[in-house]
Amino acid sequence: MIRLLIADDQALVRGALAALLSLESDIEVVAEVGRGDEVLAAARSAEADVALLDIEMPGLDGIAAAAGLRAALPSCRVLIVTTFGRPGYLVRAMQAGASGFVVKDTPSAQLADAVRRVANGFRVVDPSLAAESLAQGDSPLTERETDVLAAARTGGSIADLARILHLSQGTVRNHLSAVIGKTGARNRADAARIAEQNGWL
Repeated sequence: MIRLLIADDQALVRGALAALLSLESDIEVVAEVGRGDEVLAAARSAEADVALLDIEMPGLDGIAAAAGLRAALPSCRVLIVTTFGRPGYLVRAMQAGASGFVVKDTPSAQLADAVRRVANGFRVVDPSLAAESLAQGDSPLTERETDVLAAARTGGSIADLARILHLSQGTVRNHLSAVIGKTGARNRADAARIAEQNGWL
């Protein structure tokens, strides 16, 4: 019997996934949570074999939760199931230690099969997303450029960003200039939009 944890901030989606997967004779839903920062404790407590995680959740996103599970509870394998089938998300999820990545419109029989395959040590990736990710490649942004752009999403002046990031104003300007150039954006707001669409943020 595969012991499954489901984490999704939308109660209706979480309940539907639990109901569908509970119909499988070899899958038992042992925990359901609505926040990413509840995943590790719930997985430990329920002795989950597989954690089915959404990406966008309060407290901690699914990618960060996957990394936390990988580090603290490597016996629990991670399957990301998300509405947002972005190539950058796929790459980041796999780098964080996820074993699988599928989108929420996957038919229930395929989703159950993905849970089984992940539980048995295989990798499962939506084929069209895998092809798109290979074509697109990794994020062109450095880790520091990503941090600066993430902070810039909230608005604020260069001085505000410099204070938040503990950098000089000149360094913040240089990073934003590099980000705008690499993304082909018109300005930093456009760069943030492009980076989000590609799953780089």
